[in-house]
Amino acid sequence: MILPMKFLVLAVSLMGMAAFGGSPAVAGDCTGYVVGVKPITQYNHARGSGFLAVRTGPGSSYQQTGEVYRGDEVSVYDRRGNWYAITCMSGRCTNPLWGQPTPTGWVSSRYVDARGVCP
Repeated sequence: MILPMKFLVLAVSLMGMAAFGGSPAVAGDCTGYVVGVKPITQYNHARGSGFLAVRTGPGSSYQQTGEVYRGDEVSVYDRRGNWYAITCMSGRCTNPLWGQPTPTGWVSSRYVDARGVCP
């Protein structure tokens, strides 16, 4: 039996993933690091220095619910314009200076260096 080429490519791809124990990358397999904010040694919550605000929605007019810091690792799972929906994965954000540990919400994408299969 002769299979069409697209089925052969799919079969080979699936066999390769099975051999390495992996699964196909999907949106949400995106990790990023907080960049471009002042170091935590210059932290000042009132002036907005030394952190990146985590907000309830994709915009600066939304309420701040947490913070992440330069070098923190985040998971990126959605995008709206210039805003990423993130969850803190590791770094100082697991024990923040303000707000709840391991915040989830929206941050400006300008301050996240994201890699992988991103939304």
